[in-house]
Amino acid sequence: MKPLSYFQSLLPSEAQKKIKAIKTPFDVQEFLSSMPYNAEERDRSPLNVILDKQCHCLDGGFLATLLLWNLGFKPLVLDLIPAPGLDDDHVLALFQVDGRWGAVAKSNYLQLEYREPVYKNIRELVMSYFEHYLNLNRQKTLRGYTRPMNLSALDPAWMWDEAASNRLYKIFYSRKSIDLITKPMAKRLNLVRQKVFEAEILGTDTDWVFGNREE
Repeated sequence: MKPLSYFQSLLPSEAQKKIKAIKTPFDVQEFLSSMPYNAEERDRSPLNVILDKQCHCLDGGFLATLLLWNLGFKPLVLDLIPAPGLDDDHVLALFQVDGRWGAVAKSNYLQLEYREPVYKNIRELVMSYFEHYLNLNRQKTLRGYTRPMNLSALDPAWMWDEAASNRLYKIFYSRKSIDLITKPMAKRLNLVRQKVFEAEILGTDTDWVFGNREE
């Protein structure tokens, strides 16, 4: 049995129906968004994300990558890198339509989720997150990103085995970052204006936000 078919065979019948109903990348985003955001110190496998019906940006991002793969897209995932000590990383599941890049993501901030496939290259896509990537101190924190990681050639056990998925997540987080801005640019960044900040955190559960949640 092929890995994607085996993964689906492990799901309860109701979850299998939901997966079969997913036809587009936007459907993938809607499926992710239907689950509560939970940033507890546990990184679930895609199987356990579905069984537990909750996720955060890492395990939700890898589930999104799997679901995009199930639709026929390459299973590509990258990491958005913040300034050290100022924010969390953020995971994007990538897809291409007619040569243009889009993304699916799970976030506590609504503006850090879906992107339409209209971006010419990866850097352009990543930069669409820059002004929305902020912390509770109103600092713009995005600094870099990793090259897309293709999951198709890896041991598929990461889909259903939590130990295997956590080994993969460690490898994923260890990859070299490509800088988006220079250090002088970072020093010149202004704080996000208060009204903009208030708009950006609408719908955000601040109990789970970096610098606020219990570690």
